Amino acid sequence: MKLNVFLQVLTLAVWATISAAAQTSAPQASFVGAVHSTVLLEVDGKQYMVDLAAQTIRQNEANSPAGGESAAAGLFRGNCAGCHGPDGKGNRDIGTPNFTDPSVQQSLGTQQILDAIRNGKSGGRMPAWSGKLTDTQITELATYVRSFAAGGGFSSSSQPAAAANGKVYQPGDDVLVSLPTGRPVDKNAVLVNFTHRFAYQPAFSGRGEGESLFGLDNFSLSSFGFRYGLTDKLSVDVWRSPSFIGRPIQLQAAYNLLEERHGGPFNLTVRASLEGQDNFRKNYTEDLEVIVSRSITRHAQFYFVPTASFNDRRLVQGGLLPNQIPDLPGINAFSLGTGLAIDIRPTVALLAEVIPTVVNGEELGIHRPAFSFGIQKKIYRHAFTLALSNSPGTTVSQRAATRATFLNEPRADTPSGLFVAFDLTRQIH
Repeated sequence: MKLNVFLQVLTLAVWATISAAAQTSAPQASFVGAVHSTVLLEVDGKQYMVDLAAQTIRQNEANSPAGGESAAAGLFRGNCAGCHGPDGKGNRDIGTPNFTDPSVQQSLGTQQILDAIRNGKSGGRMPAWSGKLTDTQITELATYVRSFAAGGGFSSSSQPAAAANGKVYQPGDDVLVSLPTGRPVDKNAVLVNFTHRFAYQPAFSGRGEGESLFGLDNFSLSSFGFRYGLTDKLSVDVWRSPSFIGRPIQLQAAYNLLEERHGGPFNLTVRASLEGQDNFRKNYTEDLEVIVSRSITRHAQFYFVPTASFNDRRLVQGGLLPNQIPDLPGINAFSLGTGLAIDIRPTVALLAEVIPTVVNGEELGIHRPAFSFGIQKKIYRHAFTLALSNSPGTTVSQRAATRATFLNEPRADTPSGLFVAFDLTRQIH
């Protein structure tokens, strides 16, 4: 409520300033969007960038209907477009960011943009413009970089309505904790994912938890994988989990049928995977998933993931040798995963998920649903999630199992048995 009042007062102040400067009658002003300390306002068809920190108002000529190229647009075209693209969408081959992406704009502070222009980037990835451009030109360039937000998610008429209103949530990772988000990847993008599950020791129950860093001093079940975007809709990945949970390799393909950012009423992804234990030599499991997500606002998203696993197997401890990985009978199972992500800061989200097995859970030794909750830090092309969980599994078929089966302790999957888990994702191309 306070923010709305503030924006109304700000709009009136800007209207008064612009009206006085233009000596015109009262124009119609509307709030278009805001990123950190920068507010974008539209007045009589013209756009103005209001920098609250710098206490400046500048006309956004590059996105106003009036013809002619602004000085800032000329500076960007002559000095920056070679790496960042003339439309500000970046270049995946050299790793420059897409300034039209609202999540990128939210992750950048105005001072951070100014410092990058002045001082460049380490390793010579971006030259320093201090001494080559005046302070005024650098400020104009920073404002121009901010103006790309209008074309990437706030007011561009070429965008779908939900994206134009900034109502589409941007997941930071391919998973919440272990439940998939269905996040699409760009064509030719390469992502690396790591997970760690400290499942042998609860985080908060027992003696001496502080001395063992809440289980972090204990043995970790570590998994890793790679994901590659064949197209903007089709991706493939390979995943490897540790020997003590069967040493499975998972091969998977995902296709995005609907996307909110392209005008869909919700996001819809289908995935098919094949898992084989002992490095894909035996105990094969086939999985089919439907990942449905919908943005509640641009700050929150709900997830629903029905999953069928054919020839699933109990999640029990094995050993380092092939003969120590037990050959258990295959069991068909069905789970209904649900989850929620809520941004509490532009780059920080709270996460929660629960994965009940509704078909043949007892046959798989699952006494209670797998559940996890945590906090996620999202940085451009990176995401780090710190969570508490009762499930050591990270493959599609294993994520619904709990440490009760894994440790053969029936109550090890209760809240007192929660252990520390974390995920790390990095897009390297």
